[in-house]
Amino acid sequence: MNGPAQSPDDGYERPGGQARIPGPRGAADDLDPGHAPRPLPLSLPQTPPAPPTPPPSHAVLKSLLGAWALAACSAEETRAVEDHLTECAPCAEEALRLRDAVGLLHPEETLDLKPLLRSRVLEDCLGKRPARIPVPAWASPYDTETARLDALLQDFGDSEWHTPVRLKWFEEERRRSQRTTVAGVIGHLLTVDGLIATALGLDDPLGSEAPPGGPTVRTEYFWGASWYPTTRQVREPWREQGHTLVRTVSFAGRGVAELAVDYGGFALPLGDAFLERAFECWVHAWDIADAVDYPYEPPSGPHLHRMIDLAARMLPGALAQRRRAGLAAPARGLVAAGAPGRTLHLEIEGAGGGGWDIALDSPGAKPSVERTVAEIALDGIEFCQLAAGHISPEDAAVGQHGDREAIRDVLFAAASLSRL
Repeated sequence: MNGPAQSPDDGYERPGGQARIPGPRGAADDLDPGHAPRPLPLSLPQTPPAPPTPPPSHAVLKSLLGAWALAACSAEETRAVEDHLTECAPCAEEALRLRDAVGLLHPEETLDLKPLLRSRVLEDCLGKRPARIPVPAWASPYDTETARLDALLQDFGDSEWHTPVRLKWFEEERRRSQRTTVAGVIGHLLTVDGLIATALGLDDPLGSEAPPGGPTVRTEYFWGASWYPTTRQVREPWREQGHTLVRTVSFAGRGVAELAVDYGGFALPLGDAFLERAFECWVHAWDIADAVDYPYEPPSGPHLHRMIDLAARMLPGALAQRRRAGLAAPARGLVAAGAPGRTLHLEIEGAGGGGWDIALDSPGAKPSVERTVAEIALDGIEFCQLAAGHISPEDAAVGQHGDREAIRDVLFAAASLSRL
């Protein structure tokens, strides 16, 4: 609506009846009261509103059903699709099918806590308030490795428990292997851990009919005790036995670490036996993870160092045993127990590494820097693979210096530490 016409001297010109914004004016005090400006019109011509957008066609809305099921539509598209579904029965049925299909793309997750979260929480709690009855340091690697393996197993279905696994070890001068399953590996760990259980006066997992002997005899007895393959049911007794072993030694006091554990052909102090079982648990967890194509990390540096230290301390005895069997070169010179003798320096690199001096001619000889005749440098993980029988002495990538015969004998002695 337009106001009344105004004279040209009021500062407005209205060509064609349209208002024009006036130019700058002087201050209000300079204006003549008789020529005061009139107010602007109350309203200007309005632009007519745009016509409403027509709703999307049936074909367009049907093409949006997949995006709607995936929650990938914009707000306007979602509103249009859902309004359409209330009116079109075929599209509503198709939308339900698509939504159910999308649900299959998101499998339900386990409610169990993730292993790393549990470890972080426990580490934080124990750091703030030490346990009233702590786990002995020599049993901690076993406690950790069994927990890590159990975390790997917890989501296995029936098919994974029957996945073929090939166990490897080194015997005399060649590599050997045995085919079993994931469940068979856990049964093997259960039966050999039973050697520690019987040493502590606990129940033997093989029962009263368990045959005398070491790990190989016990494992073969377990595998052959039933006509039916071992199933996932073996996990619970294996895990419960592990908890019982750790709990028992934690309450037993300091002297228990020296208790002898009979392995058939040899014996180990209980503290070393726990380290040996931790090492084998890690190695076989590695075998299982490889069989199911799953990554598996090595132990922590401090725990790996303890395992390597045990293997290094066992090398003089393994070398002497191979020498008695005619598989190693004869001693260059026997010395009295505690006297310095020929020595090989073993340098382990990487996490858990360090240096060890190995007596060559007698387990009772004292290593001597002055009588060092050879040096070997090996990566820590590769040394563990050698000691586990997973690689042969000839395949070990080592830095070597000095007496070649001594180097060969020590590498073969390291491989001979492995067994089924």
